[in-house]
Amino acid sequence: MTAPTAAARAVERVAHDIHRRGLTHGRTGNLAVREGERVLVTPTGVSLGAVEADALSVLDADGRHLAGPRPTKEAFLHVAMLRVRPDVNAVVHTHSVHSAALSCLDGLDTERPLPPLTAYYAMRVGALRLLPYSAPGDPEATATIERAARDSHALLLRNHGPVVAGADLDAALDALEELEHTAQLFFLTHAHRTAPLSDTQAAALHPGARTGKAPTP
Repeated sequence: MTAPTAAARAVERVAHDIHRRGLTHGRTGNLAVREGERVLVTPTGVSLGAVEADALSVLDADGRHLAGPRPTKEAFLHVAMLRVRPDVNAVVHTHSVHSAALSCLDGLDTERPLPPLTAYYAMRVGALRLLPYSAPGDPEATATIERAARDSHALLLRNHGPVVAGADLDAALDALEELEHTAQLFFLTHAHRTAPLSDTQAAALHPGARTGKAPTP
C-alpha cells in the first residue's frame, strides 16, 4: 500500500483541527488542497474529526472524480476557487456558528459584510465578499464563486457559511478562524458603537490581499 502523501496528511491534520476547535458540527464542513494537477478533497458523509489521509477523494482540475471515495457535494466550491486563484493551494469551508449567523442577517453590504474590527482580521482576511444564496451542492453557483474569488480569498455564502482559501491549509484555517472570531466580536458588540479600522489602516495591514497568505504576525 502506498503511504499517504504530505498533502494528504495535511488534509487529515487540518480536518481534525477544525473539528477539535469546534468550527464545524456533525458531518458538515469540507476542505481541499492542490497537489500538482490533482485536488485532494474530503469525502462526503464523513465528519472532519474522522477524515483519514488514505481515504480522500481525488479530483482533476475540472472537478472530475478520479479516485477514492465519493467527494463532498461541495467540491465544486474548492475547485472553482483553485481554478481562478493560482496563488492559493488550499480551501477550507465550514458552517462555523458566528460566521453562519452573520450570513443569515438581512441588509448586509455584499462588499463588506463584516467590518475590520481588529488588526488581525485585516491581516488574515482582508476583503470578505458576501455571495447570494444557492442551495448547498448546486454547481450553478460556480460562476458566481469564480467571479468573487478573483477579488477575494474569503467568501461568505448567504445562509450557509464561509469559504476561505490560502497559500496552504494552515493559512486558510488561520484566516477562517480569524473570520469566525471577528464575527463573534461583531455580535458581542452589536448594541454598542464600534470604531473599526479605517480603510487606510486596513489596507496597510493587508497589502497582499490577493496572495491568499497573510503577513506573519
